[in-house]
Amino acid sequence: MLISKRLQYYRRVGRAYLWSGTSQLSFWHDSAELNQNASTHSLGEYYMTFSEKAKYAGPCDQSGIPMLNYHGNIGVRYNPIAIAQWGLGSYNLFCRTRGEEFRRNLVLAAEWLCTSLEANQDGVPVWSHNFDWEYRETLRAPWYSGLAQGQGISLLLRAHAETGDQRFVDAASRAFQSFLASVGAGGVTFTDANGNIWFEEYIVSRPTHILNGFIWAAWGVYDYFLATGSRDAVNLFASAVETLRVNLERYDLGFWSLYEQSGTRLPMIASPFYHRLHITQLRVMHRVTSETAFARYADSWESYSRSASKRTRALCYKSAFKLCYY
Repeated sequence: MLISKRLQYYRRVGRAYLWSGTSQLSFWHDSAELNQNASTHSLGEYYMTFSEKAKYAGPCDQSGIPMLNYHGNIGVRYNPIAIAQWGLGSYNLFCRTRGEEFRRNLVLAAEWLCTSLEANQDGVPVWSHNFDWEYRETLRAPWYSGLAQGQGISLLLRAHAETGDQRFVDAASRAFQSFLASVGAGGVTFTDANGNIWFEEYIVSRPTHILNGFIWAAWGVYDYFLATGSRDAVNLFASAVETLRVNLERYDLGFWSLYEQSGTRLPMIASPFYHRLHITQLRVMHRVTSETAFARYADSWESYSRSASKRTRALCYKSAFKLCYY
């Protein structure tokens, strides 16, 4: 079984890199750039620029909604996270340029999110991925993600602020229900043995606490508080901030950051892209909360990136993990 899953992983990743110009990887692996124009205390431009995502060249459906090419058995598919990020990047560019095409794309993304939000088997409104995905275990379609929930909310609230369309804030309110439900009850929130609250990117047992997905999801909760004043949202975000503050040391190897809490003998180390993303996300968290630990870890992890020996060590760890696990 382990060998079979490992072969599936290499076939999938190998195809993606072989066709890198048109694969799903070409969408995800952008510059991970901090948006200096973003406000941290009101709902304005999104916290990262996503400008490369906003200019995504396709494939797209007939309406212009991005679709990602996973090749192989999966093929070309909608991904709600990608659509939300495309819309958020479009919103940022619209704020800066007032270009009508960017406003149009913002609205297109919001409308797609509205029509695609559906109750899961537990009655919780979610955005589903309608294809199987190999992770620690096979995620069977339709599967949902705390990351998708958070970024969908962030996009819908900005679309409502720009257009005044009540459908968008109503859909965001429905999607927010997923943060009020545990993973066992169809939601995306997990409480660990220490009382820490996590927003899970992938709903698996045991939870893996993917760092970038947790932080992005938390921004959606924070945006919902900014837009609505929800007491539930502000309390959830405060809990997420505390979870991050007390657990960041678990993601620090002393030479690189971890992607997740894999629970495996070899840790799942972050790729260079995700390591850069972690640094950007922690800088945003510092700007939002003024928590010094976030700036301290961002500085430390940035120093790791400048060290050739630490970059090489990280690459060796990453390669070993893939060989041993998937």
